[in-house]
Order: sequence, then structure tokens, then C-alpha cells
Amino acid sequence: MSADQSLLSLVSLGQDMTMAQRWESLRKRWRMLLRLGAATSGAYAFSTMVLHHEQAFFAPVAAVIVLLAGVGLRQRLMIELILGVALGVLVGELLILVIGRGVWQLALVVVITVIVATFAGFKGVALTQATNSAVLLAAVVPAAGAANPAATRFLDALTGGCCALVMLVLLPRHPTRDLDLQVRPLLSDLRAILESLAQAMRAADAPGAHDALTRARGLQDKVNTALTTAASVREVAAISPMRWRQRGEVERYSSVLTDVDNAIRDARVLARRASTMIRLGEQPGDQLAAAVEGLAKGVAVFQDNLANPGERARAENQLVEAVRIAMAALTEEMTLNRAAVAAQIRSLAADMLYAGGMTRDELDVRLRF
Repeated sequence: MSADQSLLSLVSLGQDMTMAQRWESLRKRWRMLLRLGAATSGAYAFSTMVLHHEQAFFAPVAAVIVLLAGVGLRQRLMIELILGVALGVLVGELLILVIGRGVWQLALVVVITVIVATFAGFKGVALTQATNSAVLLAAVVPAAGAANPAATRFLDALTGGCCALVMLVLLPRHPTRDLDLQVRPLLSDLRAILESLAQAMRAADAPGAHDALTRARGLQDKVNTALTTAASVREVAAISPMRWRQRGEVERYSSVLTDVDNAIRDARVLARRASTMIRLGEQPGDQLAAAVEGLAKGVAVFQDNLANPGERARAENQLVEAVRIAMAALTEEMTLNRAAVAAQIRSLAADMLYAGGMTRDELDVRLRF
């Protein structure tokens, strides 16, 4: 796809949104809007009224950089981002004091800033924003009336970063909602994959089983994103007084996510075994297909009632019944592939039962066939 086509696709994506969707998107960002307004004005006020800096534009700029570029980052990475922005300002200003401003000076500022930031251990978004800060600094007019512009701009950047961090603590993201938005789509995808795999097994459709395997493999990026979100919101719940009461719920959701990750891995192995089985001419049979359908139904119940412990028993019964059907299928005909498929059905059901809160001892009792 060409650059022009990519731009057109982005424009068309925006045009596809209705006005109601735009308002809904704006409504969901109310915390971000408040953080931006409070952090930028607070940083500018502190730099001008307390530190008595003129042209303290870098304080609100640093606040914006940290708030927008730091979305979803863990605490350590957020601190690195703040220090990266401040380092870029300091290195850039010190170099400009020596070599002045100009075309070749800008290039040198960028290169040396990256070198210093790399030696300081910064990478990823912290390295990027350190470089951006140096570029911005090299391209603007010098700080008027500052006896030590390097120190002035450095303090402004730290002020902006600290104000952003304070607002993230005072107006934190909603941990359980953010985790719920990550877990439910994963469960929906897992359910759809299991339904497709069951159909492929019933029809002895090798390409269909392989397609289910491909889709299961494609979920890993979503899983990794969800795990990163879980780590981030756990820290939010730990450091923000506004979210302390949600710490138990956040831990429960995080545990659920770990078990769902394991279940998705089980689904990949299950799909691979079923695909191999069909490709080699071995018929899975109706019972194994029915067992996989039972898994899909159990996942669907769990997905629809993630925050409703009252539905736990119904999901458990669906998953346990799927395992019972799979074990019964082995009495008809025992082969290596059939045994492997049945074992993966049991493993997937076990991980989903763990996600529902079942203990290991309870699991051993329920799945003893």
C-alpha cells in the first residue's frame, strides 16, 4: 500500500464515524482532557510563578508529552519518559550554548542526544521523546532573560513531567474497566475459534481446522497487549488513592487474564492436533466435535457474565460436560491423536475453570472421570 493510499484509508476511517460515535469517543476521554488541562496549566503556573522562569513553554509541553506518550506505560517506564524528556532538553540546551543554532547544529544536537540517551539506558518511547525534546529546543528561540538557560529548560521539563505524573495519580484510568475491555474481546475470539474448530472436526475439514489454528496463533499480540495493560493498571491501583478499593478486583481480573492466556495457548495446541488428525485421514468423530462445542459454550457463558459470580456454576457445568464428552469419546476408539485432542480439551477446560475461580483441589474432583 502506498503512502497516498494509507492516508486515504485513514481519512475514510474518520469519515466512517458517525457524529454519535465521535461524541462517544470524546466522552470516554474525559479523564484525559482533565489531566491535560490541569497538568499543562499547573506546570506553566509553577514554572512562571514559583520558579520565576520566562517563556516557560517547555513545562506544559513536557506535561503533554508525558501524558500522551505515556498512556499505558508502567511506573518505571513513565519515570524513564519524564527523565528522557528532561535529558533531551538539558543536552540540547548545553550543546546550543556552545555551537549555536543552525542546520548542521540541529543535526549534531540530535545525534549527540541519542548517543547520551542510549548510554543513559533509555530506549523505546523515552529515547524517542528525548530526541523530540532536543529537536524542539534546537528549533525555537532561546529563553529570554535566563542566566542559565540549560538549567531553566531542564527544570521546566521536570516540572511538566512531575505535574503529569501527579495528574495520573489524582485522575487515574479505570483499572477494572480497562481490563474488562481487554479480556472480553479475547474470550469472544476464543469462543469463535472453538466454534469454527468444532465445525471443521465434525466435517473432517482439514483446511478449516488449519484456519482455526491460524486465528488462534494470531491472538498472541492481543494477549501481550492485554498483559501489558494488566501490569500497568495493577500499578495504578497500587499507587493511586482513588483506586485503592479496587485492588482486589484488579488482582482478580489480572488472574483471569493469565488463565485466559493459558486457555488460548491450549486452543492453539488443540487446533494443531485436530488439523494433523484430519490431515492424516483420521476422523475426529461427533463426540470430540461436541466436546469442543461444549468448550465454546462454556467460554461464551464466561464472556457474557465475567463480572457476575452468580453465573459461575453454569459456565463450570458447560466446561465439565465438555471434558466428560471428550473422555467418553476415548472409549470408542483410542489413538494417539484422539488422546492428544481429548487431553487438550481437558487442559483448556481446566484453565477456564481456574479463570472462574475454581481451586486446584476442586478441579481435581470435578474433572475426575
